[in-house]
Formats: sequence, structure tokens, C-alpha cells
Amino acid sequence: MMRKLMVLWSMVGMLLASAGVATASGSIKIGGLFAVTGPASFLGEPEKRTLEMLVAETNARGGINGQKLEAVIYDTGGDVTKAVQLATKLIRNDKVVAIIGPSTTGESMALVPIVEKEKVPLISCAAGIKITEPAKDRKWVFKTPANDHVAAEKILNYMAKQGQKSFALLTVTDGYGSSGREQLKALAAQKGFRVVADETYGPKDTDMTPQLTKIRAVRADAIICWGTNPGPAIITKNVKQLGIKTPLYMSHGVASKKYIELAGADAAEGVMLPAGKLAIFDAISKKDPQYKLLKEYDAAYRKAFGTEASTFGGYAYDGFLLVTNAIRTKGATPDKIRDGIEQANKLVSVSGVFTMSPGDHNGLDLSAFEMVKVSKGDWVLLK
Repeated sequence: MMRKLMVLWSMVGMLLASAGVATASGSIKIGGLFAVTGPASFLGEPEKRTLEMLVAETNARGGINGQKLEAVIYDTGGDVTKAVQLATKLIRNDKVVAIIGPSTTGESMALVPIVEKEKVPLISCAAGIKITEPAKDRKWVFKTPANDHVAAEKILNYMAKQGQKSFALLTVTDGYGSSGREQLKALAAQKGFRVVADETYGPKDTDMTPQLTKIRAVRADAIICWGTNPGPAIITKNVKQLGIKTPLYMSHGVASKKYIELAGADAAEGVMLPAGKLAIFDAISKKDPQYKLLKEYDAAYRKAFGTEASTFGGYAYDGFLLVTNAIRTKGATPDKIRDGIEQANKLVSVSGVFTMSPGDHNGLDLSAFEMVKVSKGDWVLLK
């Protein structure tokens, strides 16, 4: 009789495992897809490190509800085709209960139909608004960076206070840049700004002086560049080389010290952008609900990797927190995790305080960003 029971329990365990459900004695597998190498490695490397660090910390404390976590992480290199292949592998072969990543908007958009079909939650680390909207068509898709229209509105609100009424656009022709360009133009029309130039550049371009020469001729009140490095760093250098004095704004896509390093502190001096509070956590109020978490994350990251934590690594932190909070409150199956993420309410994390809903799979507002400026090779808070 005992032998039959043992065989029966073994069969149940096998069935649960094959369905992607962690058994009591097994680990809960969380997938990670990050651009650890390639042009977007400044995004993917801190994301991968952060997820690995958090899994190790959680397991050292005994796991979640008595179960250990296992991070199954693959490097997409920022390549859409590779991201699709690896996401399929995570779901069908590795049997993960959720996927954190990818790092870029283009990759994330490519994975939407896959995770919707397979019914596995995806928590993207990219900013494009179309990743999660319309939410009715993105039941299994969430993202942790604030929507690009939030960042765009933060810039335009600050410009309005400075009396700046016109701007020139210079955006990269990838998914992130195209989405930002669309949001900026729509918001400009709503808020009474004039877009006096609309220039673009390719992700692999190494000189944007032709576009900037055209922009210089239109006498805009400001220039807004939307992209992720290395493009924005090159543009910053080109602006300096051309002697352009027009105020230069960047998107939150460069909110890490890597941008200042690539552009050079001298060229980047005075550049403004919306950034998550991690970049300037020591300048915000200690009463801010994020302050303690930001300080602890930065300290843990410095201890583990010898360098400061970045906003981009924070996106993976947020994804991990959303997934593990859902596991604790709902359960460790994909459907329960999905429901738990969607019901997250006032969840304090790196990028902000998340309040998700069936109609909002990002859950962040203008409070997620602070306007910052580069000063002497570092960020300072703008008032």
C-alpha cells in the first residue's frame, strides 16, 4: 500500500512539474531575458545582476513560502529574433512561471503574442507605452519603467515653467524612439508647444551633426533627444562640438552614470532629463516612501558588484518584487502570479509606487520621476 502511495505521489509531482507548477520540494523557476551583451548591454547587465542578487538573497532567507527560487536567465543581445526563441524556450522547456524582461521595447513587443498565447506573465523592463496598451489586449503583459508619455509630460511640464514654448525633436528610429516621438508630439499639441524640427537618427549612427545643423537653424527654445545610448551620448558630444547653446533634454533612457561617462562630463554639463529617484536618492526626503528601499538596494548592489546600482537594474528589481509579491499573496502558478501582479496596490519599489489594475499594467504616474541635471559629472535635483 505504501509503495503504491509513493508511486502515486511521484506521478502527481511529475504532472505538476510538466505543467510548470513548482512542487513543495522543488524550486520556483523565474525566467529572465536581458540584453547582457550588444548595444543595449548597459540595460541588460545590471538587470541580470540584480535578478541574480535578489534570488540569492531570497533563498538565503529560506525562499518564499518554504520554496527556493531559481532564476533561468538568457542573454538576448538585444536581438528581437533571439528574444522570441529564448522566450519560447523559457516557457516550453524550462517551465518558468513568469518572465522578467526583455530590456528593449522592440523585443518586448515581439513577445506579446507569445506570452498571450502561452498564458505566462511577462514583466517587461522596457518603457514603450504600447507594450502594455491597450491593457485589454495585454492580459499577460506588464512593465516596470514608467510609460514614456509620463516621462515626456515631466519634461514638458518643466519646460513650461522655464517659459520654453518650442522644441526640436531628435529621436532614434527604434521602438523606444518611435514611441517617445509619438507621445511628445501628441502632448505638445495638447499643451500648446510648437515642434519646430522633427529629426531622426538610426540606432547605429555615429554622427548626428547633419540633423543638429538643421536644428540649429530653426532657433528652438529647447532640443529633446529620445533614445538609449550610445546615440544620445554622441548627440551630446555633437551639440558641444557645434557650439549649440540651446537647452538639451534627454529621455529617461539615459538615466545612469554610463551616459555621463560616454558623453563626457564637460559635454554633458547642464543636460536635463527625467530620472527615477534611485539616481538621486540621497537628495530626496528621508520620509519619501521609496527612500529606505533605494538606499538598501544601492548598498547591496555596491557590495555585490563594486559599483552603484542603476535605474535600469531597478527595472528588474521591480519585476522581481511584483512577481514574488504575487507568489506570496496568490500562489506560484502563472495564472495566480498574473492576478497577483494586476492586483498590486501601493507596492513600493525602485521605479515608484506601483498600483496596477485591469486597465493599467504599468501602475506608475508622474511621481515616479524627478527632473535632474548633469552638474560636474553627477546628477543634481532640479527644483
